[in-house]
Amino acid sequence: MEALRGIKVLDLTRLLPGPLCSMYLADFGADIIKVEDPFIGDYARTMEPYIEGVGALYQLANRGKKSLCLNLQSDEGKAIFLRLARDADVLVESFRPDVMKRLGIDYEQVRALNPGIVYCSITGYGQTGPHANKAGHDLNYIGFTGLLHEMIRNNDNKPILPPVQLADIGGGTLACVNAILLGLLNRTVTGEGQYFDVSMTDGILPFMVPVLAYHMAEKESGRSGYNPLTGSLACYNVYETKDGRWFALGALEDKFWKRFCEVANLPKLPADYINPEKQLLIRKALKDYFGSVTSEELVALFAAEDVCLTPVLTVEEAIASPHAKERKLYPPFPGKPGVLTSKNPLLMDEHVAIHSAPPARGQHTEEILRTLGYTEDEIERLKKNRVV
Repeated sequence: MEALRGIKVLDLTRLLPGPLCSMYLADFGADIIKVEDPFIGDYARTMEPYIEGVGALYQLANRGKKSLCLNLQSDEGKAIFLRLARDADVLVESFRPDVMKRLGIDYEQVRALNPGIVYCSITGYGQTGPHANKAGHDLNYIGFTGLLHEMIRNNDNKPILPPVQLADIGGGTLACVNAILLGLLNRTVTGEGQYFDVSMTDGILPFMVPVLAYHMAEKESGRSGYNPLTGSLACYNVYETKDGRWFALGALEDKFWKRFCEVANLPKLPADYINPEKQLLIRKALKDYFGSVTSEELVALFAAEDVCLTPVLTVEEAIASPHAKERKLYPPFPGKPGVLTSKNPLLMDEHVAIHSAPPARGQHTEEILRTLGYTEDEIERLKKNRVV
């Protein structure tokens, strides 16, 4: 898919949310210039763990881009950036509020040169509000929205740290991709660009829809409620087998529950399996059942059944699964069989080829400067003065 062919993107982001966003845009054919300072750049490169000597996180979030070193705190560096911004379609940045304004390259200043620019700022709490300038990470954002408290709990009633970055990716990356695509679409209608204030905290709100639904229902009825998808239902839970493997049972609907009980030969389990008063009884019966069979026996028994029962795979098993292989979910970089990446979820399998591996810091600096008309002597002077 080359839907974004010819679209030029200036990416001033680091770490995960912004780089993953611009990588997806690159997958769709956009020309991404990753703008980094000459001193540190994207420090995901040097964050452990490493793959082939480079930070693993950087490797998986920066394919298909060009890297330009540019000191935006210098007058010449800012001048070069503004020359690039004049012809850019998209600018995405992830500094704290007001940083871009202090650098002289905020939306109003760039828009004055390029009214069609789609400008997207990613922050933790947004550009406004009492917490706008507070530091934070994914854990802070999901805690601040109530998600960590309401949805992620263990048997001791304590919040559990999720193993994935919900706010970074769900609230940052995906929200930013949506914003940029909407901005580009709107530009085709109005001819005008757009500014987007993407807050990772705000971006968590779609994940809060089930929580809010049960919360409001509880307030209206005055009765204590519960979210059935967070472990309170025995039919929607995980269970350990005789050989120490785990299986996920998601038999929420009546047809799935009945068929599971038939195949597992558990006819005495209650038909009203959603009844809160029956959960302890059902959970104990299921725990005993799963503990009496091996994972191999379960896979064979339910292979042809439609009951929402699946093994809990390790990452290695998931990568090696026939389903992942057929859909090419983890393609390797060309010439780097030991470095896998993840497929863009919106691309069909015939379009999963990786165009280029993540760039080294400043790898394309001279190439980009030449396209702007800089001579070799001028480039050497800019390098000597640490402008690039």
